[in-house]
Amino acid sequence: MRVVSGVCKGRGLKAVPGNTTRPTTDKVKEALFNMIGPYFDGGVGLDLFAGSGGLGLEALSRGLEKVIFIDRDGKAIQVIHENIKACFMEEKSEVYRNDADRALKALFKREIRFDYIFLDPPYKKQELIRLMEKITEHALLKPDGVIVCEHGHDVELPQTVGSYSQIKHEKYGMIAISIYS
Repeated sequence: MRVVSGVCKGRGLKAVPGNTTRPTTDKVKEALFNMIGPYFDGGVGLDLFAGSGGLGLEALSRGLEKVIFIDRDGKAIQVIHENIKACFMEEKSEVYRNDADRALKALFKREIRFDYIFLDPPYKKQELIRLMEKITEHALLKPDGVIVCEHGHDVELPQTVGSYSQIKHEKYGMIAISIYS
């Protein structure tokens, strides 16, 4: 697992020990960022269910100015910190141990709005739909922002969720990516 492109291109990333997380493969990461970027001129991202922090670090490497990483697993938080340090992205990162719902409420209270939100929860369809509805409810996405959902290939997400419409959907083996704006 590594950073695929940008200022940290080729930098190796540690994985979370055990089998509680499943890192996004380099192939899927590259395809995902080609769909939404591939590079950015600033912007703020949220990596919810961050795992090892691979998606958020890829976004920082490709030009986002700040990413907030959230995960509820203590081992994941430790690995995120190590990976951020290895990429020299401490100044551009915030890391919090929290569950998704509490994190979204806290971000709403801080009045933070995002250009990019990465959702890669355990593969449960209802979780993605419910989370996007919460993001709508709290107005966490900027008007021209993008939500990236990684999910199982067998899950068909609706064309619209909350105030967002699906703009792209691709399958990569057992993984699918759905992008909403």
